[in-house]
Amino acid sequence: MAEVLVYVDHVDGAVRKPTLELLTLARRIGEPVAVALGSGAENTAAALAEHGAVKVLTHDAAEYADYLVVPKVDALQAAYKAVSPAAVLVPSSAEGKEIAARLAVRIGSGIITDATDLEAGDEGPVATQSAFAASFTTKSRVAKGTPVITVKPNSAAVEAAPAAGAVEALAVTFSDKATGTKVTARTPRESTGRPELTEAAIVVSGGRGVNGAENFSVIENLADSLGAAVGASRAAVDAGWYPHTNQVGQTGKSVSPQLYIASGISGAIQHRAGMQTSKTIVAINKDAEAPIFDLVDYGVVGDLFDVVPQLTEEIKSRKG
Repeated sequence: MAEVLVYVDHVDGAVRKPTLELLTLARRIGEPVAVALGSGAENTAAALAEHGAVKVLTHDAAEYADYLVVPKVDALQAAYKAVSPAAVLVPSSAEGKEIAARLAVRIGSGIITDATDLEAGDEGPVATQSAFAASFTTKSRVAKGTPVITVKPNSAAVEAAPAAGAVEALAVTFSDKATGTKVTARTPRESTGRPELTEAAIVVSGGRGVNGAENFSVIENLADSLGAAVGASRAAVDAGWYPHTNQVGQTGKSVSPQLYIASGISGAIQHRAGMQTSKTIVAINKDAEAPIFDLVDYGVVGDLFDVVPQLTEEIKSRKG
C-alpha cells in the first residue's frame, strides 16, 4: 500500500488533535508516515503510533524555532524525496497552508486547501470542499503531481489504530532561504482555559443581539458549561465587544465543530461562510425571520437573555 505523508502539528511533543484526525483520513488512502519537526519531535511517536502512523520521521534543529516556515518546508521536502508518497496531508492552519503551498510549488504538484473530507479514488485521493461561502460542496482531485492537501480541523473523528510507529531520523539540509525571516520575539497568548476556536468540538458564538461587551458573560457561561470555545460575529467584533481573534466568518476564522450554537446572530453570508460546515447548528434569535434559521438543524425563537441562561443551568444540573 502507498505511503501518505502527514505533517505533525505538536507543541514540545504534545500532538494536537488535527494531526490525529489527519492520520484517520490518511489511512483511507494509504499507510500514514508522520513527519515531526522541532523540539520534542521524538516524543510524538507514541501518540502517532497509537493512531496509525507506521513510521515517524523526526528532525530537531534550532532553525524550526528561530525562523519562519521555510525550514519546515525544507524538511517536508526532504521527507517527500525519502518516501515518494501518494499524498501529503497538512493541518489547515495559517502556517499549515503556507507550508503546503510552498511545498506544492517546489515539487510541481497541485494543492487543495481547506478540505473537509477525504476518500480514495481511482485516480488519486478525492477531497471534499465548501465553495462560494459554503453555498456549494465540491469534490475534486489533484490532476498533476503528488496531491498536497490541507484539511480543516474537526473534519474527521479521531480513531485509534495501533501501528508500528518506528522512529527514523530524517536527514535535512536547509536551503539558503531558510534563515531569511528571523523570529525576534515571542509573546505567549493568555490562556482562557477554553479550547482553541478552530479546533474545538463545540463553539458558542454571540452576535449583535448580545448588545454589549458586558453581556458576553452570558455566552461565556454557556460555553464553559459545555467545555466549548467562544466565538463572535463580525458585528460584535467591530463594535469592540469581543476580540478579533474570536471572530467567526469570512474575514475571521473558519470553524467546523460538531456543535455550533449561534446566539443573537442574524446569519449574514459573511458569518455563514465561517461556520456552515459545522456538523450540528443551533440558533437562538428573537427574530423568527432571521436568515440563520434557513441553515440550522435546531432553532429557538426567543430572547437569548431568557433562553441561554436557562440552557446553561439545565446543562449544569444534568452534569450534576
